[in-house]
Amino acid sequence: MKRRLVLAAGAAALSSPAWVGAQSAWPSRGPVRLVAQFPPGGLVDTVARLMAPHLSQALGQTVVVENRPGAGGLIGTEYVAKQAADGYTLLVSHASVHIYAAATRNVMPFDAVSDFTHMSMLVEAPMVLLVRGQSPIQNLGQYVATAKTKPVRYGTSGVGSANHLFGELLKIEGQAPEHDHVPYQGSAPAMQDLLGGQIDGLFDPITTNVAQLKAGSLRALAVSTPARLPGLPNIPTFAELGFPSMTGSQWLGLSAPKNLPAPIAQRLSALMPEILSKPDVMARLEELQTLPRKTPVLGDDFAKLIRSQIDTWTKVARRAKVEVIV
Repeated sequence: MKRRLVLAAGAAALSSPAWVGAQSAWPSRGPVRLVAQFPPGGLVDTVARLMAPHLSQALGQTVVVENRPGAGGLIGTEYVAKQAADGYTLLVSHASVHIYAAATRNVMPFDAVSDFTHMSMLVEAPMVLLVRGQSPIQNLGQYVATAKTKPVRYGTSGVGSANHLFGELLKIEGQAPEHDHVPYQGSAPAMQDLLGGQIDGLFDPITTNVAQLKAGSLRALAVSTPARLPGLPNIPTFAELGFPSMTGSQWLGLSAPKNLPAPIAQRLSALMPEILSKPDVMARLEELQTLPRKTPVLGDDFAKLIRSQIDTWTKVARRAKVEVIV
């Protein structure tokens, strides 16, 4: 009987005005840390710093961006997973970690879904297949046809990356056995070799390549969006060229440690579409061709999407025999 009374008292406390008031008062102190698991200057850092002042204004507390790079984003992501679920440590989550690493690594330091509170997809950075502006390959059909009979070397930012899985999927579905992967330690050295003619193609998020595409030093053969990009309408999609399975993106999201109190998670989820629609934020995202979805993906729907995408790309990794042994 005493145990029942204690349990009843505990339940009453959790539903009491004092408990609810404590949650609604968040954040009563600062700062709120927004962890970017990649170095300064990249897309994650850029989006985090675009959002931080607007989030700070909405919450009435300082929001600081904290870069914790390393191991392809795993170090910063694992760090957040181990923090207190109090709303003072947030993560700009990334598909490269939560989807593609989960699909290709034999060991993960966390569960990409259950160890986090996933609140909102923020933006999507589509994948693009690039060749040099002077390349004799003019379109995706020529590219695949060439790789059927002689080596076509494509670069990526590393084994097991989204870029790698897209390249291997094109090799399988295009029946192009000579499509040969050349992994690099990041996109920058791969781009250098593409422009220098050491490799023939490069799979990369479109974000950092918009200026060179517009200048003509690069040519995009296809993009991984469901429909053509409004800002670059001359680039066809993989889907329209006969590769519908090559539709996907390097999305960024807002996540936190698991068991974040529901009032905090709901408040943050509700704020994201509002912040992303701010004129200065939207203008910068349009420059990068990295935009939010028209219909926001929030809360449980975001977590379900992550689980579904892990399943999809795990199947691709197995078909392509891509596994990162740790």
